[in-house]
Amino acid sequence: MLLDASESQLVLVDYQERLMPAIFEGPAVLANAIKLAQIARLLDVPVWGTEQNPSRLGPNDAALRALCQRTLSKMHFSATEEGLGEWLRPPAKPQGGNARSLPKHLQKNREPQEPEAASIVIAGCEAHVCLLQTALDLLEDDFEVWVVTDACSSRTERNRDAAFDRLAGAGAELVTTEMVAFEWLRSCEHPAFKDVLSLVK
Repeated sequence: MLLDASESQLVLVDYQERLMPAIFEGPAVLANAIKLAQIARLLDVPVWGTEQNPSRLGPNDAALRALCQRTLSKMHFSATEEGLGEWLRPPAKPQGGNARSLPKHLQKNREPQEPEAASIVIAGCEAHVCLLQTALDLLEDDFEVWVVTDACSSRTERNRDAAFDRLAGAGAELVTTEMVAFEWLRSCEHPAFKDVLSLVK
């Protein structure tokens, strides 16, 4: 089971200016998040950001924020509580014709619509709070969730690792930045291969 760029979206959770100095391995984690966003943009994968209580914790890192199509300000720890799911899952298209006016027994049963990009690649801080709660809610909402471990962290290593254990147990796939990059590419003949490779190296 490999990631497909055409079915993916990237969510970057709370890489905030006032939070990052306290995060275990913060500079490396932020660098990987920026790299992920740059690769996503090269491959036309949508990139979304979130910020927890930005009036207190400040905005996301400016370089990362500039790579996001939109950034969701939130007070709940889980971004799905504040509408992230609506960003990730386009609204169902209305049924054509006048079928609603037909008697129930004559209406066609419609198959539920699959989301156009159901694989959510997610990374962020803190791994055991906002990232964990957002990812678990996305799993509950029937998205496939891929957690980029080397772009996630917490203030302590123990909390970060506990989050990874719990996410894996709940059905999330644990991956790394390079796994995501090369699965999105699939081939060294991909037109963006050299550009992606220069970011990874």
